[in-house]
Formats: sequence, C-alpha cells, structure tokens
Amino acid sequence: MIGASRAVATLGAALVAGVLLWAATHMERGETYGYWEAYGIIAAAGLVFGLAQIRGRRGNPPLMFLLAFLPVLILAGWVLLAMQPQGNWFRAHVLSWSETAGIEYVVKALVTWLGVLAFGIGYTLGLTLEPAPAPEPEPEVVRAPGAYDRRATYDRTAADEPVAAERREVTAEEAEREREAHPVR
Repeated sequence: MIGASRAVATLGAALVAGVLLWAATHMERGETYGYWEAYGIIAAAGLVFGLAQIRGRRGNPPLMFLLAFLPVLILAGWVLLAMQPQGNWFRAHVLSWSETAGIEYVVKALVTWLGVLAFGIGYTLGLTLEPAPAPEPEPEVVRAPGAYDRRATYDRTAADEPVAAERREVTAEEAEREREAHPVR
C-alpha cells in the first residue's frame, strides 16, 4: 500500500478505532464479562488500526508473529489477567506468580494502561497479518535446440547408459574378442 491509499486507509481505521473505543467506554467494566467485552473491543480497535498499515507483500509474517505478536500477547495478557475486577482462578494464579517473580509492583502499576495494552495486542496482531509474498512466475527462457536445462529433472539410469554409437562399438569389440578366444576350425 503506498501514498494516498495508505493515508486514506489509516484515516478510515482511525475513525473505526475511535468508534470502537467510544463503544468500549459504555461497557460495565466492574464485572468480569464487561471487563473482557470492553478490552476485547479495544483490542479490535488496535487490530483495525494495524490492518490499515499493511505494507505489501514483502514482509515476514511468521517471524513477525513469533518475535512481535507472541511476546506482546503474553506480557500484555499477563497484566490484563492479573487486573480483572473480580477474583477467579486465572487472576489468583497470575498475581501469585507475579509476586513470586518479584514483578507484582510492575503489574499493578500498569493498571492505568489496560486499554493501551489491549489496543497494543490488537495492533500488533494487525501488523502480523501482512499478506505472504505472492509467488513470482519465472520468466520463460528460450533455449537453443539441444541446450541443457539445469533445472530439469532427468533419469540418472538412462543418462549413465551408453549411447547407440557406444553400444555398437562395444558389441563389435566383444564379437572380435569372442572370435579370437574361440577360433573357428
């Protein structure tokens, strides 16, 4: 995507993301279901914004997924799980593990930025979903008659066998040796 089309896509994505962020403010975040609805909508806003940034068909989506999206999902998801408004198994365990790892203060300090973390998850996923490169057709090469094509596969057994002229030569030599070994009387 280049030039004006990328700018228009970014503007459109910003408008859609803004509407989604506005909708997220109307969710009941004091309950677990509303909490996840709101932050799911915010993540969707990030996804819309990220998809608008598709650069073309030259990236490396698998590497982007492994090196960018998974770490963001794990770290931001860790904080989102820890800061749920109502206690449950996930929240209790993540907070316990955070305390054991000595990062409880950091996790609790990020409570102000939960929306940004959810947005970042969606945005990073959107950047990851760049289309894979389209296969480029190989140009057709015109070869001189009898030219060898290195890419072509061939039967090695047939290639190792003697050609007709060599077969005639071997057959004539064998016949002469046979006559010398067993002379006719």
